[in-house]
Amino acid sequence: MVAVRSLCVFCGSSTGNVGAHAAAARELGALLASRGIDLVYGGAQVGLMGVIADACLDAGGRVLGVIPRGLFSREVPHQRLTELHEVGSMHERKGLMYELSDAFVALPGGMGTVDELAEVATWGQIGLHAKPVVLLDVAGFWGPFVTLLDGMVEAGFLSPANRGLIRVATTPEDTLDLLAATQPAR
Repeated sequence: MVAVRSLCVFCGSSTGNVGAHAAAARELGALLASRGIDLVYGGAQVGLMGVIADACLDAGGRVLGVIPRGLFSREVPHQRLTELHEVGSMHERKGLMYELSDAFVALPGGMGTVDELAEVATWGQIGLHAKPVVLLDVAGFWGPFVTLLDGMVEAGFLSPANRGLIRVATTPEDTLDLLAATQPAR
């Protein structure tokens, strides 16, 4: 089993228009703190990123943010983080978030969230890591993406084993339980 001491959460720089998304971010942040798991995330105080960071910090948790200097006008850096790492590019951001984390969870988000998720899943597929990856499918947000992944398997572009690298949970509690029970893929 994987001992998750630090969890990277990919999520939106906006809160979206479904209240359940922010509620799940809040719950996950508080659960991380209660279980002594560090939150690693994109470093911003806006959107779901700010919601999860605030919840973790308010519950006494440790939060490590990683933000590219060029995003300071869009993703305002959070001012209360345990650690804030400023990097030069999005590539450096993803690399450092990867290094700081034992596992990955994707909450709802936009193109940046999908980019981060796809890259870390691809790294797992080509054997660069065996860290678990979970979609926190709040209010069915990730359903179309899961359908796409399953369609890739059906069409012969993704092996069932590689499809299995991305797991799905529907609540923050189930997400952390799934991570705790996940065996490394390789």
